[in-house]
Amino acid sequence: MPQPGKAPWWKRLGAGLITGAADDDPSGIATYSQVGAAFGYGILWTVLLALPLMVGIQAVSARIGRVTGAGLARNLRDEFPTPLVAAAVILLAVANIINLSADIGAIGAATKLLLGGPAPLYAAVAAVLSVLLQVFIPFGRYTPILKVLTFSLFAYIATVLMIRVPWLHVLKELVRPTVTPSAGYAVAIVAVMGTTISPYLFFWQSSQEANETRTDARRAPLKRKPAQAPRALKRIYVDTVIGMVLSEVVAFCIILAAAAVLHAHGKADIQTSADAAMALKPAAGRFAFLLFSIGIIGTGLLAIPVLAGSAAFALGETFKWRTGLEQKPSHAKLFYGAIAAATLGGMTLSFTPMDPIKMLFWSAVINGVVAVPLMVLIMLLASRRKTMGRFPIPGALKILGWAATGVMGVAAIVMFATALLPHR
Repeated sequence: MPQPGKAPWWKRLGAGLITGAADDDPSGIATYSQVGAAFGYGILWTVLLALPLMVGIQAVSARIGRVTGAGLARNLRDEFPTPLVAAAVILLAVANIINLSADIGAIGAATKLLLGGPAPLYAAVAAVLSVLLQVFIPFGRYTPILKVLTFSLFAYIATVLMIRVPWLHVLKELVRPTVTPSAGYAVAIVAVMGTTISPYLFFWQSSQEANETRTDARRAPLKRKPAQAPRALKRIYVDTVIGMVLSEVVAFCIILAAAAVLHAHGKADIQTSADAAMALKPAAGRFAFLLFSIGIIGTGLLAIPVLAGSAAFALGETFKWRTGLEQKPSHAKLFYGAIAAATLGGMTLSFTPMDPIKMLFWSAVINGVVAVPLMVLIMLLASRRKTMGRFPIPGALKILGWAATGVMGVAAIVMFATALLPHR
């Protein structure tokens, strides 16, 4: 029985769960489908590598927000040169708009697969609905909607249960993966790591933890109320671990489904998440196709507010706007304007004839430029007693956070090397 006045554990899940679920957005689904179709089970090990690194850097980001009562961008602005932080945040916003374009377009394409009709109309409805919900619905009432949308991820777990998987062979590939010595395989590893560990997730989870110290009378920044630390930090770790495990289980299932159905049948030319859904239909059946398509729509609707909101929080905290999804629109015009501009800008970009794969490539390049220096600053920030008071990150989190930073640094180098050097 729960203690009086204490909510059950599942009701206390929030920022970490939504952050992890939003990581499996339609552009992520496309990436996981592409690498699974191209390299089969020999790429699954990258998900296992990414999980502890993702938990580490997200827990660090969340801890900064809960300890200080301020989002990541606000803390970075206070501790490091403003032009440096502003440049990183503007690049983040650009990458998020490109990512929003891919996700909004994918919602339209997946809805068309299910219902027929015009994909641009479905995409526009999704984008406008998301803006209206964020601007006019108090976040306390909007959060349950986002939590419900996380259930759409189980569509991909169900998809795997519906197809024939050679589990013994999969286990062997996890222990001793088949490594393809090629630039394409290296790019696939980078793609999985870059899709899993994304800068917008750092800002979103940190801002949500900070936001709850302002909107929940029972919570205060731990620097001011250190007695709350044991319960608060435990909640953050449980929330983050559950969210990131769910995210990576789903990523694993998407790659596995693509490997078992598409790679096994020689179909490697997957360009978008909708392509993956269509390719599953003849080989895995109509029900698997329906589950996959529904998952694209659900995860897209979950990812849109996270992408737009993280950009707005980062810009607002950097340039000293009033921020917070609990604010009335008239009290935070620039903040809500940034949410609307990012979402509608992404929607407009999705209507252009630009190649969605090239847009995702440039989004990945920008994130690659931004992620590593941001992660270095986050780790330095989280270790400073000036910022964190009595709660700098402990040794285990420090190891995981710096390991994630190092892996992303190597990934960025590989990405730029494969982009600049001629392939053979």
